Amino acid sequence: MRSLRAAAPALDRWSAATGDREILLAGPRSFCAGVERAIEIVEQALDRFGAPVYVRRQIAHNSQVVRELAGRGAVFVEELDHVPEGAVVVLAAHGVAPEVRRQAERRRLRVVDGTCPLVSKVHAEVRAFAAADKTVFLIGHAEHEEVVGTRAEAPENVVVVADPEAAARVSPPDPDRVAYVTQTTLAVAEAEATAAVLRQRFPALSGPRKDDICYATTNRRQAVRAVARESDLVLVLGSRNSSNSLRLAEVAAAEGVAAHLVEDAGEVELNWLAGTRRIGVTAGASAPPYLVDDLVEALSGLGALRVRHTTVTEESVRFNLPREVS
Repeated sequence: MRSLRAAAPALDRWSAATGDREILLAGPRSFCAGVERAIEIVEQALDRFGAPVYVRRQIAHNSQVVRELAGRGAVFVEELDHVPEGAVVVLAAHGVAPEVRRQAERRRLRVVDGTCPLVSKVHAEVRAFAAADKTVFLIGHAEHEEVVGTRAEAPENVVVVADPEAAARVSPPDPDRVAYVTQTTLAVAEAEATAAVLRQRFPALSGPRKDDICYATTNRRQAVRAVARESDLVLVLGSRNSSNSLRLAEVAAAEGVAAHLVEDAGEVELNWLAGTRRIGVTAGASAPPYLVDDLVEALSGLGALRVRHTTVTEESVRFNLPREVS
């Protein structure tokens, strides 16, 4: 009887969580073309050069991706100091500072560049604006790995601007020689609100010829917003150090629905499911697709499921591999 009494709260939570449900799968979800490319680069490097292949930082911000590649022989390091001279090293998708490339050259490392082409585009924009002696406002979050690498392209010219409030305070040396670029993983509305303040303050402001915001970021946020409006609960699969995954949960919550970011199905709390009959599910651009399948299968153990796909757009983008592994 004591054991039954001790188990009663868990049984109550389980009972409250059971029932027939509809699962709304947001589309697009999971890997974007940049992350698929980065993972394939590491896999191809392992096939071509053999283990170990060193990777500076996480190739993508997802613990499952890192664990699986490590199991194949990838060795993840924080800095190139930990890479033996002459070894093969892959640079992660978020981009690096020029000094990292110079260090790799000094250590005679065989570099395979996994930087997302969309991030490389922003780096090139910063170099071009700086060469024209302009102050470059980098709209983004200063601590994000992508922003750290982008700013380092021209640290004397780049000013990181986090939000409209910061944009209202910046004071460049020459207001007539200014430009802006954007962290690729921001929300369009977030970036535009900051850019609008800069444009109002600095009429001579130059910008990128084409929007810097990653197409995948925009698509996944539109998709999660669509399912959130019909759901009692939204579950976002992704790692907590993934900016795009965190933002997906925030976008869903902004629609007035309970939303949780989880690494995998094992992190879903039974009490979240109590009273829910329609659950929206998505995954960040760095999260493997199988995590969604695992979650749906786990939820099927609590009652009959009807799965419905809510797709806002189709994606067909694919990036070429670098010549070192193509």
